Amino acid sequence: MRKKSDIRVVVGIDFGTTYSGFALASVANPDTIETNEAWPGIRGQLKTNTVLAYDEELNVVKWGNPALSEKPSKKRPSSSSDKKLQKPVELFKLHFSNLDKNEKPPLLPGLDYQKAVADYLCEMGKLIKKTLETRWPGLDFYKHVRVVVTVPAEYNEYAKGTMRTCIYKAGLLDTLNSDKLEFTTEPEAAAIYCIRVLKEYSLKANDAFMIVDCGGGTTDLTTRKFTAAGRLEEMTENSGEYCGSTFVDREFLKFLARKLGVGAIAKLREHHYSQLQYLLQEFCLSVKLRFDGERETFQTHDLDLEDVCPTIKKYVVGEALKTMEDAEWLIELDFDTVKEFFDKVLVRILKLIKLQLMKTEYPCSAIFLVGGFAQSPYLLKRVREEFNSKVSYIAVPIEPIASIVRGAVYYGLDMDIVRTRVLKRTYGIDITRNWNEDDPINRRVSGSVIDVFQPLAIRGSKVEVNQKFTCILHPSFPEQSIISFPIYTTDRDSAKYCDEDGMKMIGKLTAELPDMHLGKDRPIEFSLTFGKIEILATARNLISGQVYETSFDLEYLD
Repeated sequence: MRKKSDIRVVVGIDFGTTYSGFALASVANPDTIETNEAWPGIRGQLKTNTVLAYDEELNVVKWGNPALSEKPSKKRPSSSSDKKLQKPVELFKLHFSNLDKNEKPPLLPGLDYQKAVADYLCEMGKLIKKTLETRWPGLDFYKHVRVVVTVPAEYNEYAKGTMRTCIYKAGLLDTLNSDKLEFTTEPEAAAIYCIRVLKEYSLKANDAFMIVDCGGGTTDLTTRKFTAAGRLEEMTENSGEYCGSTFVDREFLKFLARKLGVGAIAKLREHHYSQLQYLLQEFCLSVKLRFDGERETFQTHDLDLEDVCPTIKKYVVGEALKTMEDAEWLIELDFDTVKEFFDKVLVRILKLIKLQLMKTEYPCSAIFLVGGFAQSPYLLKRVREEFNSKVSYIAVPIEPIASIVRGAVYYGLDMDIVRTRVLKRTYGIDITRNWNEDDPINRRVSGSVIDVFQPLAIRGSKVEVNQKFTCILHPSFPEQSIISFPIYTTDRDSAKYCDEDGMKMIGKLTAELPDMHLGKDRPIEFSLTFGKIEILATARNLISGQVYETSFDLEYLD
């Protein structure tokens, strides 16, 4: 297992689809967490925009809020320096997803999403290191700082491995496999944060509560309970889907395309991306963030395209041009139109919550909405309408936008707080046994034996930290001197063979088999032990006592 480190400071990073932030705390003073509010170009906000501005050579020129576009001006021409900037790059975190290619945001020519992620984290890393130097001069970042990065619940092992590589390239690790990096899922971090508000809702030890983390790109859910011993137990397998607040923006853009023409929006995106971006900002500030779903108090909003996006006029043609000229380039956003933007996304979030409740063994006492989208009053209204009869408390904790990053710091300060997790995959090994008449004839190999998958830990199982799963095996033939244990994982609950679709070998453990005079009577105990951040595979010769071990990072496997 990994050796202990001299950790003095914990930094939590919430790298989000639309907004990102970081927080930090000293191990010597764990009750005081500082959430950064000083960003380039803006102060007083808990997060900054996940946006990059590149020059023509793909060097980062601006990041965060300064990379956003300003309101278009009819009087002030673009400066020569502005012309050197390419269009801002945003939403690049969605390239980690399994969305269809046409659903992922476009990137600049020659720019891949991993470089964008590494570039953004590099810029944030510079600010983090500067902040640490201000607070604790002389602190050795690579020796004394633990970095905890939150990731969506649905990230697979490839996505997490890619994220680790990006973090290393960003300069936040001195080696790729540094033990100073920890991952926790976004809903798990939020659950850790929400522990501190349970008493406000009269929740007791062992009451189940659900975290619904509504971000820009994803909505992630987990159901937990806080034990009397002060530890978190996961009650069900966490879940998630790509249905965050940016998908409301997409519905708005589809609406504009119907009004102005698909070609007009496409040309605006291609040639004047800054104005398209500003148009979206105006919609979010004036309409999306204010919409509460109350028809009686809703005021129709007129979006003046001549003011917020004047360039669009030269791309609108045909009947759409005549219609917009008659409307004096005003787009009317009435109640039903705006409600439809939301409902196409919220129906998916409500379905996720319903499925999560169905999977929970015990009654759920509370639902906490966290993340940036949790600030939407209409989201809270719809969740309460749907689930108030089933759940006693449905609430948004104080500063929900910072709940994940602060929870990440709490986790880094006390990693023992998580007692159990529910496995999202099945783990086992490839074994050889005698072939019998019920087995497929085409799978019989020489000597009338067959290779099969032997599951040890099943998807959906609740696993305690350092829980061990074991099996006893013997040599396949008397003269066998070495035994190998190919270790496989699958997202299916069950599997019979290691070459089935979805099966993946994550490693191999080899052990020596002395005492061949004993023939097959040489038992070997094989086990998988699930630690906080890794799986330990062990083979123990029950006669000689010899032990063989190898480990695999959980962040690459879950």
